[in-house]
Amino acid sequence: MNLKLTRLYGCIALSVYLGTVVYAAKPNVLWIITDDQRADSISAFNQAEYGTKESPLGYVESPNVDALAREGVLFTHAICNSPACGPSRGSMHSGRYPFRNGHYAFETTHQSADFVRPVTHQVMREQGYQTAIIGKTGAYIYTYPGEHYAGEDEIYGLRIHFKHDLQKNGIGDIYTSAYWSNGEGSPVNGTTETVLYPDGTKRKYILSLTKGTVSAEDLAQRNKTTKDHDLLRSYTRSNPNLILGGLNPQPAGQTVDGGIVKAFKDYLKNENKTYKTDFKREITGVDPDKPLFVNLGFHLPHTPVLPPKSFRERFANKNYRVPDFDRTELDKLPPQLKQMYNAMKILGTSPEEIDSKKALTPAEVQTAIQDYYAFCAYGDSLIGESVEAFKAYCKKHNQEYVIIYTIGDHGWHLGEQGIEAKFTGWRQSIHNAALVVSSDKQMYPAGKVCDTLTEFVDFAPTILAAGGVNIHDKRFDYLDGCNLEEVYKGKVNERDYAVGEMNLVIGPRAYLRSKDFGFSMRTRNTWERAKEGTLNNDIQWALTCPVEKAELALYDLRNDPLERNNVASDPEYAALAEWFRTKLGNIVLGDGRVECDWSKKNLYNTSNFAKGADDKKLDIPAELIPKI
Repeated sequence: MNLKLTRLYGCIALSVYLGTVVYAAKPNVLWIITDDQRADSISAFNQAEYGTKESPLGYVESPNVDALAREGVLFTHAICNSPACGPSRGSMHSGRYPFRNGHYAFETTHQSADFVRPVTHQVMREQGYQTAIIGKTGAYIYTYPGEHYAGEDEIYGLRIHFKHDLQKNGIGDIYTSAYWSNGEGSPVNGTTETVLYPDGTKRKYILSLTKGTVSAEDLAQRNKTTKDHDLLRSYTRSNPNLILGGLNPQPAGQTVDGGIVKAFKDYLKNENKTYKTDFKREITGVDPDKPLFVNLGFHLPHTPVLPPKSFRERFANKNYRVPDFDRTELDKLPPQLKQMYNAMKILGTSPEEIDSKKALTPAEVQTAIQDYYAFCAYGDSLIGESVEAFKAYCKKHNQEYVIIYTIGDHGWHLGEQGIEAKFTGWRQSIHNAALVVSSDKQMYPAGKVCDTLTEFVDFAPTILAAGGVNIHDKRFDYLDGCNLEEVYKGKVNERDYAVGEMNLVIGPRAYLRSKDFGFSMRTRNTWERAKEGTLNNDIQWALTCPVEKAELALYDLRNDPLERNNVASDPEYAALAEWFRTKLGNIVLGDGRVECDWSKKNLYNTSNFAKGADDKKLDIPAELIPKI
């Protein structure tokens, strides 16, 4: 007789059916990740956080995600551990902080080094799951040195990539890619821009060159695209070709993200069938006899910000509140953060900056905000379509499910701190949200909100636990995060803070965020990436250098929630800033910090001069905290 097995944690549940050992029934798991998405693009988040459906900036539209939120638990304080797609997704897939997985930027990491542990997909396959990743991955995790794409199926299972499978085969809208003047594989000499049209035609031209001058013909093609699609290009910053707004050449459903959804639905539809995809690749569809784990990675609302016409038109008449920004807050920033403003600014501190094309005009800022939220609304429709297909598949086969939605692999500024970007420890770069829904309401009850501090390293243990893994087994001591089910149910101690670090745009910088304070600091005295001979050299520099060299930023969130007044050097806060410098520095520099030369197979160094510093407790001496 076949025995129906219930979900069990902490062991592999086994049953015997006609003498055959089988795994216990496990829920199918869908993990959705969007890119550059602000949490306030979701009405359910705004209702929970601000008591209104609107963003602090204005109108948003998210009916499908709002409906999903009514089915599960919304985590409103999910802090990203590295605000750029590569290191952020690396932390999510590994369940480890950047300072412990050696992944601080866009390094092409690999699994040959012996400090590396399996990523989520690999562990789930050990549990009997079939695994797939469809759309954007961006984790930059490969099997061994020197191989950027080969061997990825070994890590993720089936992989359908939005760049290599979709865009290169005519599925998408407007995108840039590397330009090799002497053919692919030679040194990169610039970028190209490609426009894909609904009838299958495309235009491609050189967008920029590292050496030489872009031809008049190519420039004319660029200008045609700008005019035809009403593009707002980022002329004020380090990448003047970045598209901050505009009209998608494709209708809704036929953009690159529409292609990602179609690839997902085709995979579910072709059960145990070998079929040829729209991008001319032969793969086998899902096996309904195995539990399924799929990571669905959307590219939107990442640049190019290109909502389809039907969505763009709905937002074109919305008027948004532009965040306040002025010279006084810029003057109090350390050099690193001033450099971020200069590289990524959209708001000026004087009319002269607008007149001299060093900042966007008020009308352009409105366009950037309108198109961003319109693109997020389009994403909501695609998420709704994906969830519906996934639930239908589970219902067809009478299978339980868990859906995890990471609302942005990090955040996105729309004028806060004067910039349109990410890359920093400010709120809009790192304060995201997450939604977890289960068909088993004992796991995640419907319509609940959890404002407990969580982190992106929590997604790996949450997924593994859903798949039947005992994450408390010693084998998984490397995990830095917690199971969100246990967080919601109060089965783990609350964290007083979240931490993160990265090395992009402005160099190495770490941050710590608590309920009352936001703090960040420079961590290394060089921009140089880790390599043989420099690994963890002079690792305590940021703790011992003159305080001005550590470039501290401290915000008292009790009276400055928008982080407009850096008080790190104010006399009444200086001692507190120094306390945070020691606390954060000991954590990210001395509690298991790994620096790895990823061009080698097994060359790394681990720093443990402050082992145990990451205790999740602040315990700030009361006399250091100014009264407000």
